[in-house]
Amino acid sequence: MRSTDPARFIDIHILQSVPFSNLNRDDTNSVKTVQYGNALRTRVSSQSWKRAGREAFEELTGHRTLRTRRIGERVTRELVVKGWPDALAQRAGAHVAAGSSIKFELGTDREKKVITNRVLTNAMIYLPDPAVDELVALAEEHRAELEAAKDIKKTGDKSVLPKKRIEELLRARNAVINLFGRMLAEVDDAGVDGAVQVAHALTTHRSDVELDYFSAVDDITDSWNDATGSGHMGNAEFSAGTFYRYATIDLRDLAANIGPDPENQTARELAEAFLSSFITSLPQAKKNATAPHTIPDLVHVVVRSDRPLSYAAAFEKPVAATAEGGYVQPSVRQLAAYAHAANTLLGQDRVLSAAWAGLPAGEITAADLTGLGQRKAAFDALVRGAVESALGGSPAEASE
Repeated sequence: MRSTDPARFIDIHILQSVPFSNLNRDDTNSVKTVQYGNALRTRVSSQSWKRAGREAFEELTGHRTLRTRRIGERVTRELVVKGWPDALAQRAGAHVAAGSSIKFELGTDREKKVITNRVLTNAMIYLPDPAVDELVALAEEHRAELEAAKDIKKTGDKSVLPKKRIEELLRARNAVINLFGRMLAEVDDAGVDGAVQVAHALTTHRSDVELDYFSAVDDITDSWNDATGSGHMGNAEFSAGTFYRYATIDLRDLAANIGPDPENQTARELAEAFLSSFITSLPQAKKNATAPHTIPDLVHVVVRSDRPLSYAAAFEKPVAATAEGGYVQPSVRQLAAYAHAANTLLGQDRVLSAAWAGLPAGEITAADLTGLGQRKAAFDALVRGAVESALGGSPAEASE
């Protein structure tokens, strides 16, 4: 029986096999790990995969954002391109960066000497790319005041630019910020609660970290053959495995961030773009040395009326490889079995739709996957079906 409650969450569950790689390094360049179910797993942080997904989302939608402490330097660069003298452009950029409620510090050179007009905001500013052009336009509008102003030389110096106007621009949003949110407590009403939650990815099985020794050949030494040894030697950590990835979209939060949205058109566009981007995204660490560009083996999307539900607990007991080797098939079976059991326990009427798409083959049968709902032939169809179930079809589709 299907619930009459409206859709609240779109959950996406992914199983993806990743070969020899280090997608997300820690501060010592080591593979990130986690102990789960008393077993060591390879881990990719939510921040890492969320950034990869956000970059893919920006590429797909054309909406760009800028996250930086160096907004003043960015404004300076744009003003120089417009023909402003370097010194005046640097002063203008500094006054823009110093002109809001966000505290700031001044950059220093190698001898720790303070650099005049090199203003760094203490908090990361996160704003739509077009807002930079508006900050540049604000500086141009107040050029006379900036020409007469003093340089920013210490943290107590005040900007001659209107604080209210600058903070209005710092509150600007676009699709990226409405979806992923923004933390900026220093400016009133600039914070945005993200509509997307992303979990740390972890392998469904025990995993080991491999230490790879490498050397680099000095071409001249090699061709002249006048010495032995390499030009450089080192080592790096890598791992491999089948990852469980999970994210959810809170449709209520998304609607609140978007505001008035006839026919849910914007919400549909953003939800589809996020799901598609999350499916295809991959963190880029060590990509030139490993090229680990796989696609998901299985993607399962669920529309729920009650609460988000991660299936990570399906892998609290690490899966064992099949007799022939490989973790994908046992991971798929374990995911499907857990999904069926968890949704039965909570009540199947809370699931408004469920479907999957992927590569499972071999010994996996349709009966093994009943807990995942209907099979779709392609990721695009899977995403489109889930969003239509949650938010309805587009007006164009309804008229066809």
